[in-house]
Amino acid sequence: MAEPRRAVLKDETDIAGARVVIVEARFYDEIQDALLAGAKAQLDAAGVGFDVVSVPGALEVPPAIAIALDAARRNGRDYDGAIALGCVIRGDTFHFEIVSVESSRALMDLSVARSLPLGNGIITVDNEAQAWARAKASELDKGGDAARATIAMIRIKRRLAKQV
Repeated sequence: MAEPRRAVLKDETDIAGARVVIVEARFYDEIQDALLAGAKAQLDAAGVGFDVVSVPGALEVPPAIAIALDAARRNGRDYDGAIALGCVIRGDTFHFEIVSVESSRALMDLSVARSLPLGNGIITVDNEAQAWARAKASELDKGGDAARATIAMIRIKRRLAKQV
């Protein structure tokens, strides 16, 4: 397996006051706790505010993000980005492919359609050991990676908005 490489982006665009919604699929509670802890640590370190919404599974994450975005807009408190967290472990049926592909597709559609900085931290793995390796902050920290991606995209969006 190739070693993970985290790009160090030099963008220091001000993200003061940034706020994101984390939507987490609560299918594997303990794995989800680890993913959420990684995301929260990165957001706290960057000074980004967040709300957490829990849903039953990965397929419910994209519509919950859309619902949260719409509710925030109606309340005059838009989110600057979103983070999707969850875990899909391969089973004995084709269901794994449906859930992993369709949740990812819906997140990409949502992000592009709404110009939404979105970090996809829905991990798709063959077994529980792989899930733990990706979830733990002391290992691959995919929750933290999703938060870092969202933060980077918020910076890009703010920087480009000033240039145009």
